[in-house]
Amino acid sequence: AKHFHLENQILVVTQFFVFLYCKFLWRGLKFIVRKFTGRCELQRICYNNKHGARRTLKIGRSASCWLLQSALSVHPDKVEKTIDDIMALKKINPDTNPQLGISLQASLLQIVGYRSLVAEVEKLRREPYDCDNSEHEEMLIKLWKELRPDTPLTGRISKQWCEIGFQGSDPKTDFRGMGLLGLHNLLYFAEHDKATALQMLHDSLQPKHKYVYSFAIVGINITDLAYSLLVSGALKTHLYNVAPEMPSLLHFQQTFCYLMQEFHRFWIEEDPSDIMEFNRVRSKFHRRILRQLKNPDMALCPHFSASDLHLVNL
Repeated sequence: AKHFHLENQILVVTQFFVFLYCKFLWRGLKFIVRKFTGRCELQRICYNNKHGARRTLKIGRSASCWLLQSALSVHPDKVEKTIDDIMALKKINPDTNPQLGISLQASLLQIVGYRSLVAEVEKLRREPYDCDNSEHEEMLIKLWKELRPDTPLTGRISKQWCEIGFQGSDPKTDFRGMGLLGLHNLLYFAEHDKATALQMLHDSLQPKHKYVYSFAIVGINITDLAYSLLVSGALKTHLYNVAPEMPSLLHFQQTFCYLMQEFHRFWIEEDPSDIMEFNRVRSKFHRRILRQLKNPDMALCPHFSASDLHLVNL
């Protein structure tokens, strides 16, 4: 009991000193650094880090001032006005520091855009496939035509759907987990990187290959992986390095295309004995992507035709 009481006292004292450091010493150090360098924290971040994830992630973590923190959730149209307010509060002359406003605006737009993208993707994920919705039905039929251009679909409810990797005669049931997001991603892949999509579909149907899998189901599964990377914040590194300002749904869909192609390669490299190893391979692939994204200079680098934005490894 005495030992436990002593540990408790040590913990309280430690927490007290941490509080003092955060409340007073850290602020004092920042004040000294500003006096020594002639620059505030925001200036040091913007001038000492190149545009992209390195700079934007630090600005996002900065508690430089309450105005900056409020700027992280403002509407994109109000970012410029907020930057003017921040520079006035920090007593920074925009005429002698023109680059600061430009750099700060680009990073804040990336942060605000990422939050908007999460909301947009979440909305698509939550929207269920509705067979009474003509737009939903048109997208699904278009997916068939893109992937099986020479084979007419005999009916909306048909075992033919298994030919492109759905589990049964009605794909609607397979979209339950990811909603319309899964369909949007599959259709984008089939339309914008058709050659790769068709090759992957062809490979997945070859019984002589050990890497047979259900193309559409894997696409929905990789949609789930991309979604988890996005909402966890892991994709910030990639998106801040490839989107000059606000990341968009297009960036997310291109990331999905990259993940599909890379997973296909990874699946073949892993040489699984059968489809029952899918979860193991997927988890290993997920961990590999997470490791890559820990590098602040990383931009996932897809070499496919959908890459209109020239995503590169910086």
